[in-house]
Amino acid sequence: MMKDELKIRDDGVRAVEIYREEGGLLLRYVYRPETALEEATRPFAHPVRTLAGEVLTNFRPNDHPWHHGLNFTIGCLSGHNFWGGVTYRKEDGYQWRGDHGTQRHTGWLEQGPNYLAHTLEWRVGAAGEVLLRENRALTLAVLSPKEWSLRWASALKNVSGRMLELGQYRSNQELAGSHYGGLQFRGARDLLDDHGDAAIGIFAEGGLSGEKEVHGSATHWMEWRGQKDGSQRRVRLRFANNDGPRHWFVRRHNPLAAIPFQYDRDLSFVPGATLAIDHTLTFTDS
Repeated sequence: MMKDELKIRDDGVRAVEIYREEGGLLLRYVYRPETALEEATRPFAHPVRTLAGEVLTNFRPNDHPWHHGLNFTIGCLSGHNFWGGVTYRKEDGYQWRGDHGTQRHTGWLEQGPNYLAHTLEWRVGAAGEVLLRENRALTLAVLSPKEWSLRWASALKNVSGRMLELGQYRSNQELAGSHYGGLQFRGARDLLDDHGDAAIGIFAEGGLSGEKEVHGSATHWMEWRGQKDGSQRRVRLRFANNDGPRHWFVRRHNPLAAIPFQYDRDLSFVPGATLAIDHTLTFTDS
């Protein structure tokens, strides 16, 4: 690990910024968002930047305004939509159903330039019933003059007092390819725009390449290799699973990566049980 001192600013109301005194903002983490309920209000990181200042995330894109930079969410939680947007049911398709949940920041456990840890509640309904309590930790490290990493680890506890079903539209509505959930990264539009350049694209462990091969595969890591407009700088984003292979949900043309923690079947989550996720994202100016 390279010694590179990071700084922190907290506005005391909504957001924390992590930055390098010489190199500018790396990440803004909004822990008390003001996004609409229909977008499943939840904390998010945006912008996320490389050490050279290239913006990697997109926030509220016009095709899916409920895609909020980098965030962690669940597509379907016992009939509640924590992903945002319209909800799919196989009998009548996508509809607005007023079934969105929210994630609420409840307190800081630790707050520093290299480590952010806080508690959240996952709430539903007008009364704000709490289904899950979460401990979330973000660890930042500068690895070299061109590379830094963000480790995102969360532990969610079922505090509802009843069995919960965690899933997505593939596992519970038989909608092919729709494994929405887990850690979600909505990328800047120019990242994977290749103009015939074979070096730009989506790649994964085992020699997999392209959206068709990577989407739905289960590997330890997956990469986006892209090029930014303006600077023409090449960038690389690596998504890695620290607890073993996971299936990927990936879209190229409206760049999206998500890492669902379950795949073909809903996960039955007993009262008092804890679910842990652990991923590391590495951002490189190449």
